[in-house]
This record gives sequence, structure tokens and C-alpha cells, in this order.
Amino acid sequence: MGIESELIWMDGELVPYAEAKVHVLSHTLHYGLGVFEGIRAYEQPDGRPGIFRLGPHMRRFVDSAKMVQLKLSHDQAALEAACIETIRANGFTCAYLRPLAFMGAGFMGLGATENPVHTVIATWDWGSYLGEEGMAKGVDVAVSSFTRSHINANLQRAKITGHYVNSIMARYEANLNGFAEAIMLDSNGYVAEGTGENVFVVRDGKVMTPPVTNILGGITRDTVLQILEREGIPVVEQFFGRDALYCADELFMVGSAAEVTPIRSVDRREVGEPGPITKRVQEIYLAGVKGEVEWMRPYITVV
Repeated sequence: MGIESELIWMDGELVPYAEAKVHVLSHTLHYGLGVFEGIRAYEQPDGRPGIFRLGPHMRRFVDSAKMVQLKLSHDQAALEAACIETIRANGFTCAYLRPLAFMGAGFMGLGATENPVHTVIATWDWGSYLGEEGMAKGVDVAVSSFTRSHINANLQRAKITGHYVNSIMARYEANLNGFAEAIMLDSNGYVAEGTGENVFVVRDGKVMTPPVTNILGGITRDTVLQILEREGIPVVEQFFGRDALYCADELFMVGSAAEVTPIRSVDRREVGEPGPITKRVQEIYLAGVKGEVEWMRPYITVV
């Protein structure tokens, strides 16, 4: 499925898809200093699109830009309005949104700070990130040979474009070896996260997930923690090794793109079909983003 749409919001204006261009000497293209978000909108019971947790996503976007010293030309409220405007202009009821801020052309070199900062918001129709079958039956994953960067090597709480080269290498390795996704360990050997997802482990009716120390604090992760709490399912945030993955009763990954995706095997060690806790979390999440769970109702756009 392609990523083309009618219009892309770019620096305050809606421009045709083919005209949303970047110069080849843009600083971010060379050095990876940019920030982005991944957000989903779902069709609501009244037929209108609802952007799920737009506020937290755009707050993280603004925070990420602040951390890497990118000076945005629009504040959070204006960026949220731009997301709504872009969805409306393209006529989507379900869509993926990609806000991106990057340094344009001007000066080259690692010390460049005066280049213009551009902000874009693109939307497209994107189905299940790891496939419909993966959502229903689970995916096969492998622990990667690539390590998640040390906590002081990067700004782990920022969603920075250049960080994802680490994830891409892990994903390529996993795919070439016949796995759908990779799980990465941190520099101490503890389970960190997937290449674009947070990880949850179920054992004896209890759930554990890595703490937000050397991982991205996912918006979907936060939602899932709320679901587990409301369902009365014990959950703890703690460090653990890959052996916990091998002995799990259930495993699942979460993210705005991946939503709630079950894991059926790790390093060819079988976990099995999605279990009751995984199914319950997935059921509530997918109903909630579509406006069918009161406390989870998304921000509704005006069409």
C-alpha cells in the first residue's frame, strides 16, 4: 500500500503531494538530526475520523525538538490543528499521520545551527504494520545482535530520525533470517524494545515491561498500562533478560503503528497462540481507538 495522498502540510501550508520537496543538501538528510511522530486516526461510530491521543503525541514531538535544539516555527496547539487540517483536506476517515521536523539547506557540518527548520505533516492509509495474520495469530521474532544505544549515547526519550538506523539494522537482520521483527537488548543485556515497539511479557497472570530508562516512552505503551490497570491485571515495570521471553506464557508488542501485536515465538522458541491477556488488551485497545470505550475516546476531527 502506497503512502501518497492529495496534500501534505508543509511549513504552514497545504501543498500537493508531488510538490512537497526537500533539497539534496538538507542538513538532516546528511546527519539525521530530525524529529518525528507516528500517529493514527480511526473512523469513529459517527463516521468521522478520530486522532488517537493527538495531544500526547504532539507534546512529545515538541519535547523531542527542544531536546535536540530544533527551533519549531509552530507551537503544539498549531501543530495539532495542522494534523486535523491535513486529515480533513485529504478526506481520510482512517489514516496514519507522520509529523516531521528537519533542518534544511544552508550550512553543512556538525556544528550548523542556523539552517531553516522545516515541519511537515503527511497522512496516508496504512493497514496493520506487521500484517493482518500477525495481528490475529502472532509474529515470529528474534533477539537482535544489534544493541540498543547506551542511555548516555543518545537522548532516548526523544523520537529522533537518526536513532532509527539502529532499529533498521536490527529489522533488516531479523527479516533476512526469516523473522517478522527483532527485539533489542540494551547495553547491559536487558530486554529493551522492538525496533519500533514496546514489549510486554505475561507469566502466571502477571505482566512486566521494561521501565522507561533506555527505551522510548511509547504513547501506546502508556495506554496499555492503563488498560491493564483498569482490568485489574498486575503489571510491573522492571529490567529482565531474554530468558524471560523464552519462558513467557504470552508476549506482545505495542506501538502506534503496530497497535497490539502478539508474539508467537522468540528465537524459534514457541510461545504459542495469543493468550487471554493479550487478546483482552488487543480487544480493548482496538475498540477504544474507534471510540467504543468511553475513557479512550480519541480527539474527534471536524469534517
